[in-house]
Amino acid sequence: MQLAHQAAILNSNITADSIEANEYPTLANKYAVRGVPKTVINDKIEFVGSLPELEFVQQLLAAVQPPA
Repeated sequence: MQLAHQAAILNSNITADSIEANEYPTLANKYAVRGVPKTVINDKIEFVGSLPELEFVQQLLAAVQPPA
């Protein structure tokens, strides 16, 4: 979550929200949250757990690439 928020601070095209899964069960069900932290980028890329910074940035970039 920290990397997502840092990215949002550095780039105005990025927004980051942290949601408490227990307080928003409908949203947790929508994104099939089974572990935390779960990161969802543009409803295209999803992963559970923290990633090293380089891998996180690679996931951000993958989420904005046009389909091949």
